[in-house]
Amino acid sequence: MPFDKDVLTTGEVAKICNVAPRTVSKWFDSGQLRGYRIPGSKDRRIPVGQLVKFMKEHGIPLDGIVSGRTRVLIVDDEADVTDILHKVLSEQANYEVRVAATAFAAGLECERFKPHVMLLDVHLDQTDPVEFIQSIQGEDDLQLTKVIAMSGKLTDAQLSGLRGQGFELALRKPFQVRQVIDAIEACTNLVH
Repeated sequence: MPFDKDVLTTGEVAKICNVAPRTVSKWFDSGQLRGYRIPGSKDRRIPVGQLVKFMKEHGIPLDGIVSGRTRVLIVDDEADVTDILHKVLSEQANYEVRVAATAFAAGLECERFKPHVMLLDVHLDQTDPVEFIQSIQGEDDLQLTKVIAMSGKLTDAQLSGLRGQGFELALRKPFQVRQVIDAIEACTNLVH
């Protein structure tokens, strides 16, 4: 069940959390799960960001929330790299792919696209990559976004050091496209 929308019904939340819809209604009515009611109706709607926050607070596995077609955002200012990755990841791996050439454009794209995985060149336009991903993952709707570092300039030790700073994995340029697909699949645990 793909969740490309920003707001879910109590029935959809129930399926994700593997509970009865009435349980979700109780969570909502007690104020534990934040959302809103449709005006003039008893129907409830829960924003995905609020659901993720609730699931994390209560130890509910997030498996059901990231499903459907994997959304990948490539953040790199090297057009030859982004062109090849975009083509292969969208056509051969069937990912939904978008590209940003600057950190600012990536931030805007994250808000619109809500990627499952971001491939981030750590040498992008004088931006501190650690601060950048912390700001992205600080947003409720983007807490589940996994970030993979890409670099052609860092040593193996420096690349592996990025893992402790919020990056899931690190790839050294030049890389094989199969390495990128394997890294994305490792981050999302989705099989395509």
